[in-house]
Amino acid sequence: MSGIVVVSGNPRPGSRTSVLASAVGEALGGAATVVEVGALGAGLLTPGDTATAAAVTAVREADLLVVATPTYKGSYTGVLKVLLDQLPANALAGKRAVPVVTAGVAPQAAAAAALLAQLLAELGAEVAPALPVVEADLPESAAIAEKYAALHGG
Repeated sequence: MSGIVVVSGNPRPGSRTSVLASAVGEALGGAATVVEVGALGAGLLTPGDTATAAAVTAVREADLLVVATPTYKGSYTGVLKVLLDQLPANALAGKRAVPVVTAGVAPQAAAAAALLAQLLAELGAEVAPALPVVEADLPESAAIAEKYAALHGG
């Protein structure tokens, strides 16, 4: 097992969503392996791509997953879905997964977080309470992550 793996489903590596997700991973247990799905580029769709295979392996071997996405068209991003679609049925069984979603307004973030939680549960994960965050609050990512960990870290 690889401990904590943070998956940032933002098409842009190093995004504010990624920063928030990494902060959540650290608050929940320390150093985390970070998978920037956007950095995988066309490899997501290329059979045998080594970087994508490594990302899938990291996800499958994690003890705890922090899966983050900005809200696109009312849901999680397509690149995140393409990565997660490469997992077989029940690949996340026995793993705890924290859905982290950012959006412009709270209702949009909550709705997308529910969809992401449903996807993670479909893959067999034990889904922790979601963390929907409004974009205006992203400068407070560290404090948001610490508060989440204090409430749901156990």
